[in-house]
Amino acid sequence: MFGLDPWQFWTIFAVTAFAGFVKGAIGFAMPLIMASAFASILPPQVALAALILPVLTTNIHQALRQGPAAAMRSTHDFRWHIAMVLVFLMLSAGLARQIPQALMYALLGLPILAFALWQLAGRPLALPIHHRRRAEIATGIIGGLYGGISGIWGPPLVVLLLSLGTPKQEQARVQGVVFLLGAAGLTMAHLMSGILNAQTIPLSAALCIPAFGGMLAGFALQDRMHVAEFRRWTLILLVITGLNLARRALSPWI
Repeated sequence: MFGLDPWQFWTIFAVTAFAGFVKGAIGFAMPLIMASAFASILPPQVALAALILPVLTTNIHQALRQGPAAAMRSTHDFRWHIAMVLVFLMLSAGLARQIPQALMYALLGLPILAFALWQLAGRPLALPIHHRRRAEIATGIIGGLYGGISGIWGPPLVVLLLSLGTPKQEQARVQGVVFLLGAAGLTMAHLMSGILNAQTIPLSAALCIPAFGGMLAGFALQDRMHVAEFRRWTLILLVITGLNLARRALSPWI
């Protein structure tokens, strides 16, 4: 079945459905969940290829949920972050086979963990408005570098949105727009790198089915969440994300 044992396929099928549900409810973390679980049972390059099309297609729906006009407005408002993600994602995609991922996971996971714990402790971090462009550029560069290598570029954007106090609906839409454009760049980059190929594309396409099913269920939950609850669960998910990235960074030595 797509070159996998049946248990492998059905395991990643279930993981993708759960990841889609979390994405629908919180607005992000789909590639984080998929990459973490897939890496445990699939070769690294197959794990990366498998998540690309589900991430791409679900982000189309998330970005356009409030209509094309709202999506275009979000694109304009966060154009500096988006530009940096796309440029550095394309630049780093060719390094996916070369850079030690343990180092990258540590450099991404530990700051995310510290930020989320700081916010959950009731000590908000607000970026001054006159520093917004620099913050967008910095988080875009970080997200793009990690995205090309690991398929994960969302956490820096989530940190930026939380720091700016972005409303719930706008946060979900901006995430969808940025993730969609990044996913399109990632897809093109790995078509060129050879990671997404005739053997891995069918598997990635098949996983779009559970991804959409899970996401639609998650949307129903998100619509009933209060803003404070949405923000708290986003931070909790960031803590889990940071811990998991730190675990992956340490796994070669454990």
